[in-house]
Formats: sequence, C-alpha cells, structure tokens
Amino acid sequence: MSCCCEMNRRDFMALSAAGAAGVTLGLPPAARASRTSEEWNPDKPLKRVGKSLKIQPVLMYQVAQYRKEASWKSWGGIQTDESAREEVKRITRELADLKAKADFALEILPVKTVQTAEEAAALHDKSYDVIIVYPATGSGKMLQACFGAQKNTILFVRHKSGPVYYWYEALSVEYLQTDKPDERPGKLVHKDDVVVDNYSEMLWRLRAFYGVKNMLGTRIVALGGAWGKYSAEAPQLSRDQFGLQIIATGYDDMEKRITAALADRGLMREAEKWTDRYLALPNTTLKTEKKFVVNAFMLYKVFKDSVRENNADAFTIKSCMGTIIPMSKTTACLTLGLLNDEGLPAFCESDFVVIPPALLLYHISGKPVFLHNSTFPHQGMVTCAHCIGPRRMDGEHYDPAEIMTHYESEYGAAPKVSMPIGQELTFLDPEYSTLRWLGFKGIVKDNPFYEICRSQQDVEIVGDWKKLLAEVRDSHWVAVYGDYLRETEYAARRIGVKWEGLG
Repeated sequence: MSCCCEMNRRDFMALSAAGAAGVTLGLPPAARASRTSEEWNPDKPLKRVGKSLKIQPVLMYQVAQYRKEASWKSWGGIQTDESAREEVKRITRELADLKAKADFALEILPVKTVQTAEEAAALHDKSYDVIIVYPATGSGKMLQACFGAQKNTILFVRHKSGPVYYWYEALSVEYLQTDKPDERPGKLVHKDDVVVDNYSEMLWRLRAFYGVKNMLGTRIVALGGAWGKYSAEAPQLSRDQFGLQIIATGYDDMEKRITAALADRGLMREAEKWTDRYLALPNTTLKTEKKFVVNAFMLYKVFKDSVRENNADAFTIKSCMGTIIPMSKTTACLTLGLLNDEGLPAFCESDFVVIPPALLLYHISGKPVFLHNSTFPHQGMVTCAHCIGPRRMDGEHYDPAEIMTHYESEYGAAPKVSMPIGQELTFLDPEYSTLRWLGFKGIVKDNPFYEICRSQQDVEIVGDWKKLLAEVRDSHWVAVYGDYLRETEYAARRIGVKWEGLG
C-alpha cells in the first residue's frame, strides 16, 4: 500500500486554502474576496490525520562452522550466507505484501542483517519507530542487543512459514517479560511481542504502534480551555503522560470570528449550498430549522480555520451547551460531526479524561469515534447517547440521521444517528485520571427515541456485564465501529496505562 492513505496535519489543513471561492475571516472585504476555502464535499474519502510508521526489519543469524566429530550447529534453517540472502528476499516480499494489506501508512526500510552483538547494537542509532527482529540463529547476547531500549520491538520466528528458526525453540522467559510480580527487571521485550509465522498477527500489532505514535504529542485546539469531568487534573495528566499539546483559545476572539462570518455574504452562500447538499444525502431528514444547519456549516469553516492556524491535529470545545450558542445562533453538535466525518478528530465538552483514549482509538481504527455518556447497566444492556454523533462511523458510508435540535436547549442542529442493528463496537472507559482504562465490546440492538441526547443506542455488552456496575459511567466513554480490543490492550502498555477487560 502506498502512503497516499496518509494525511498529515499540514496536508489536511491545506485543504482549507483550496477549492471554491471563499473568505478569510477578519480580513477586509477586498482581501477576503481574493481567498479561497475548501469545498465541503461528502464524496471525498475519509482522511487520516497521522504520520507513517517507519519499520526496520533485521535478520539475525550466524554462519555455522563445521567441527569434526563435534556438535557444531544449532537448530535452524539459516546457517549460511547464501541461505541468509534468500531469507532477506523472502522477508522483503512478505513485508511488501503486509504493506499492501495495511489500512494505515507504513514505511518499510530495507532489511538489515546482523551477525554479531556489536552490529545489532549499532542498529539503534538509526531513525525508525519499530524494529522487527527475525532471529534465525545466533546467541542470546546478540538477540538482546537487537532489542532497542527506546524502540518498539516485534520478534518474528518461523515454524512453518519458511526455514525453521532456532529462536522458535529458544525464546523463553529468560528473555521476555511475562508480567509476573517477581520478574527480573530490565527485560525490554514482552511475550506478547512475539509472532510465529502469522503476518496477520504482525499487522494488528503494527496498527497499535501506529495509534500510539500518532496519539502521543497530539496538538489539539481547546476552544474555551481544557478540563476533565470529575477530574481537574486530567488536562495536566494529558500533557505529562501523553505529551498532548493543548492550545487553549478564547471565546473573545471566537466571537469576533463568528460575527465576521455571519456578516460575510460569500461564506454564508457557501454554507447554504453545503446545507442543501448535506440534506440531500440519502436517509437525511430535517427536523429543525434549516438556518441552524446553515450556521453549523459556518462554524465548520471557523473551527477548521482555528485548527489550521494553530497547526493542530484535533479540536475540542468547552461550554458547547451555552457560550457558543448565542454567538453562532446554532449549536456545535452538527459541526463537530461534520469535522469527524471528514477525518478530523473533534470532540465536545473539552473533557481530557476521555480525549486521550478517543485519540488513540481514532488513530488505531482510522475511523471517527463516538464520545458519549452511558447509563446504569442492567440485564447485559447499556444505553449510549450524545448530541454529537459522527455519521461516517465505518469510514465510508453515512448512517441515517434525523437533524434535530440539541436536546437540553431545544435549539440548533444535532444529528440523531441510527447505527446499524448488529453493529459491533469497541468501547474505552477511562477511570478519571488514574491511568486505568476499561475496554470491552458491545453490539447495537436498537436506536431508541428516549428523552435523552439525540444520538442514542441500546447496546448489548459482550463479556461480564456485571463488572461494569463498579466502573466509571457518568464520566464519558468512547466507541468505534469494529473490534480493536487487541490493539488497544497492546498499546496500553506502551503509554503507561493499566488495562482492564470484561473477559
């Protein structure tokens, strides 16, 4: 697969300066008339905001030296330079096939060979994200030298996929972390980092590494500032633990931008055009005033400008149920959904308890995520609801939606999205700022119409649902289409998070 699926922060935001004639807010009319803005287009493929994962494959082997009447070679089919050259070709072909199957951007460097511990140690001066070690033959000292202290490592050993490896037999707890309480410290590679023969097992691990790389250090615009629901320390923890760069922007400046946008006839004509096209999408029903949708598209342009100007990867808004409403003459609910449906992570409430897991799940899955509230579990069921709901949750198709008012204010534009019955979901439930995350799966059973936030689903919990009774719920959860439990659990260790599952 080529890197065309990758879209970095700069590429994504550059779209805001290309397309149909438009405006730049805050400039004089003559200057505004000369600028262009992005054409909102629901037919464009979903874009991924992320950098490619750079892989360094390494074949470790030693040439066996014949000794008469002595045991002179170990297990393994790679015992000569010639067999090693054939193995390099095999690895190169296999990784090319892997890259073609990946749904995220991979950069695979040429295979390196090492025959001594010194050669192995020299690998770690190079720039890469993940080292894949193919330990065909060689000593334990050489193997440990292949492990990069500051690098992510995967060990691939062969049983049936090619010449059998010595380290298919020799890998053990002597070299691998096992999570036992009395384990010897200093081991750099975990038992879960070992793959035998199966490149599908390799792929999901690399997907987890991709998610970690792109979640850490995220630049996110926080309109109105940052907070954490029931956890005041959440923003600082997000900075310290995950390196998030939270760019707080104020409502004084935002009010000026919105006032200028509402007065800009060119922009509002574009917003009208985008609204008509949005409402013409299949299975889209308008149940609020059209002007609220038009103003939501105006906010779409204003929010994207803010993200672009701050060279950011994501967006969140505080006081979205109050402060923004009188300024914009709508609500932010539909606007945030529009941004997510393009591929830009955008969240309401500026809750940095849930934003880190939401960003991780977004980057792992490559799909929009649904940040929501949940209810008290009973009989294996829970209800999930919020007034901001992405419609393109599978990364391609728009789910049916009724465009209604925001529930609590009975004002503005908010989508009531209907998820497919039977849709599998992955949930992450962070326990405030304790760095303990609960992960589990659920199945959509109904899209009811309770007197609660507009996008709402009754979900059957997969696993020991009674365990949820003692877990955080009134805080936010995040969900995504599909099963990504393996990836998120695997990623959790890399970011210092304690993982808990429902079994």
